[in-house]
Amino acid sequence: MLYGYPIGARPFYTMLDPHDNRFTNSYDFFMRGEEITSGAQRIHDPELLAKRAAECGIAVDTIKDYINAFKYGAPAHGGAGFGLERIVKFYCNLHNIRKTSLFPRDP
Repeated sequence: MLYGYPIGARPFYTMLDPHDNRFTNSYDFFMRGEEITSGAQRIHDPELLAKRAAECGIAVDTIKDYINAFKYGAPAHGGAGFGLERIVKFYCNLHNIRKTSLFPRDP
């Protein structure tokens, strides 16, 4: 598990580390040397979200509906995106991820 990526390596909506704002509350899990999931705490405060978007060069007016949704209140939250094909590949000890994908991206 790797934790605390620099702010430049994660999206603008990733919560900053409360002890060092050069880093984020984000992580990756690795299995046998390959990433199987990424995750992070998301920013739930609309003012901080708008500030981070502006700092990252995103025109705040282009995502105003997204930001406004948080004005109704949102709890602290996070998420992860597991690469199911990768997990099955490792579980089945296959050498190629295309064998675990329903629609492999091949020519």
